Amino acid sequence: TTLGSECVIASGCHVSASRFGDRVTLKPYCIVSEAVVEDDATLGPFCHLRPGCHIGAAAKIGNFVELKKSRIGRGSKANHLAYVGDATVGEDVNIGAGTITCNYDGRAKHETRIGAGAFVGTNATLVAPLVIGEGAYVGGGSTITKDVPPGALAVGRARQVVKEGWAARRARAPKPEEPED
Repeated sequence: TTLGSECVIASGCHVSASRFGDRVTLKPYCIVSEAVVEDDATLGPFCHLRPGCHIGAAAKIGNFVELKKSRIGRGSKANHLAYVGDATVGEDVNIGAGTITCNYDGRAKHETRIGAGAFVGTNATLVAPLVIGEGAYVGGGSTITKDVPPGALAVGRARQVVKEGWAARRARAPKPEEPED
C-alpha cells in the first residue's frame, strides 16, 4: 500500500495492496483492498472497496457503501447504503441512498455505465447490462431495466394507490373462524 501526502486514516480501517493520492481521508472502519483512490477523496465511515475499484479525485464514498470492480469519477458521490458492482460512473454523479447495481443474472456479471452529471435517486435498482446517459435522472424507488438516454428522466415503479377508509372496513369485517384442534 502506498499513501500520498497528508492522508488521514481513522481507527478500525483495514487497507491492503492499495494506492492513495494526496489528502485522502478514510473515516473509521473502512475496508479497502486492491484499490486506487485519487487526491482529495473521502471514504467512509464503514465503506468497503473490494478489489478492482478506482475512486476519482474529490469523490465521496460514504456510510455502508460497498463497491466491487467499479470506477467512480471525479467529484461523484455515493454517500449512503449503496452497492455499486461492475460499474463505471462518470464525473459529478450522485448515487442516491439505497441504490443497487444488479450486476449478476445467475450466470454472468454485467456492467452498469452511468454518464457524467447523472442523478440516481434514492432506492433505485439498476439492472445490468445498463447505460444511464450523461445528465440523465433516475427517479427514486425506480427499477431500471432499459438504457436511459442522455438528459432523460427514467421512472420505473408502480403508481401509488390510496384506499380511503380501508383500515376501518377491515376492522369491521368478520374474522374467519379459527380451525379447531
